[in-house]
Amino acid sequence: MTAPFYADHVGSFLRPERVKKARLQKENGEITAEQLRAIEDEEIIRLVEKQKEAGLKAVTDGEMRRAWWHFDFLAGLDGVELFEAEEGIQFKGVQTKAHGIRVNGKIDFTNHPMIEDYKFLHSIKGNHIAKFTIPSPNMLLFRGTIDEKVYPDLDSLLNDLVKAYQKAIQAFYDAGCRYLQLDDTAWAVFFSEAGKEQIAKRGQNPETLLPLFQCAINESVANKPEDMVITMHICRGNFKSTYTASGGYDAAAEVIFGGLNVDGLFLEFDDERSGGFEPLKFVNRPDLKIVLGLITSKYGDLEEPEAIKARIAEAAKYAPLEQLCLSPQCGFASTEEGNLLTEEQQWAKVRHVVQIANDVWK
Repeated sequence: MTAPFYADHVGSFLRPERVKKARLQKENGEITAEQLRAIEDEEIIRLVEKQKEAGLKAVTDGEMRRAWWHFDFLAGLDGVELFEAEEGIQFKGVQTKAHGIRVNGKIDFTNHPMIEDYKFLHSIKGNHIAKFTIPSPNMLLFRGTIDEKVYPDLDSLLNDLVKAYQKAIQAFYDAGCRYLQLDDTAWAVFFSEAGKEQIAKRGQNPETLLPLFQCAINESVANKPEDMVITMHICRGNFKSTYTASGGYDAAAEVIFGGLNVDGLFLEFDDERSGGFEPLKFVNRPDLKIVLGLITSKYGDLEEPEAIKARIAEAAKYAPLEQLCLSPQCGFASTEEGNLLTEEQQWAKVRHVVQIANDVWK
């Protein structure tokens, strides 16, 4: 079986205290960037070994070098910068740090630091598959602040953004990457009335935005090499075990399950906020893997195995069992703060995924 695997994971892991301390020391000028990177290297090596021990076939660097799952990558694109915002992103009962992302020049992909990050992961993967995660182009398209002097219209922005992502995909491939994941919270605006209000405030409507999102993804992956797997994780927000959005996939189901040219979809299905499995009926390709995020990464209690197996069986009424996989619903640390569970609880969750998948798919 090729990626995604029957037992897989979204990508981010809790940052060890050693890394958190070192990042703070670097920020305060107490250690150098080189010293910080050496500490990150050591912890990533440890993390990769833990993933192998847990039974995973794909290993990531846990996004260990990042503060944010998306901003760090996007800020590395030409013409894009991180800035201090007036307020953070509002999650359920809590706000993130006050940062934002904006386009202040022509977007391109040239000398991006994450290529070196991938190369390090590749060098320690051994016989496993090295998986790397980056934000979807929709994250800049919909969430970024755009300088209208640089991009007076959406078409020119989309054109340059797609070209940058095509270059990025090729650059990761050339560095050895064969398993790349696009992470995307923007799709959640279609899932609820609150999300649709967000769209309206931007002067747009779902009927025009949906094909725009679809185009951004499909054009970005249009030239991907045949032996490279590209998946997408669709998320409703993940910060300190909270969320930003609710609602099932129904309103965008035909596009998500029948109209995106990716190899797999990582989907949140861990609670009632995610809706039912009925939208899976729109899966119309035998080569599209559906990774069911039935194991929550937001808290440490382990789900009842038989209940998870029952839910997998329920999902198999709408999509073939052999096309289904299992994973946590999201990463364990979409930002450096991490979710509210311990490292041991994190690994227990991963082992839980592997064991249940082994039982279901033998």
